[in-house]
Amino acid sequence: MIACFAQIVVCDDCGEMFRRIYWNNRGCKSIVWRCLSRLEPTGQECYARTANETLLENVVVQVINTLLGDKSTYQAQLQQNIAKVIRDAQKTTADGIGERLQKLQKELFKKANNKEAYDEIADEIFKLREQRQQSTINTAASDAQIARINDLQDYIKKQPANLTEFDKTLVKRWLKQIIVWDDHFTVELKSGLKIDIEG
Repeated sequence: MIACFAQIVVCDDCGEMFRRIYWNNRGCKSIVWRCLSRLEPTGQECYARTANETLLENVVVQVINTLLGDKSTYQAQLQQNIAKVIRDAQKTTADGIGERLQKLQKELFKKANNKEAYDEIADEIFKLREQRQQSTINTAASDAQIARINDLQDYIKKQPANLTEFDKTLVKRWLKQIIVWDDHFTVELKSGLKIDIEG
């Protein structure tokens, strides 16, 4: 079974991922997460702390309860995130690129018919085609981001009370990454929200 925190727990000290290990510390067995730089020779010296898996689970419960406890603030933040995603997507719309491409193609035909140099126009057309393709990819990514934000908003609205126990499905569903600091954790959600939890 793959641990739910795999590939999302990140070291603030060196930027490496944390790995799950079984720890036997003076006869006390536990499951902990340690920075890869402390487990293998990565060429980086790292002094990141070890995070007990139970502590990480408690951090997730606190994050969800923070969202549920201050619904109006986080709902407003999520709405701002949606607006930002839409604004960013509109900066390079495929429609605007398409209009510019049509104009350039007409210019290219004119220059070609008049036996004039058209290398610059051809280069720009090539670049615009790449931009149009990237714009389509960005639009799909924006749609997915908005769907994740709406999904989180629905979840927050529907939850009547605080979470009382850890649910690993929430990790894969909502969390993008957990950054481990010396004295706290920064949890970044897939919706773009970031929440600091002491611990």
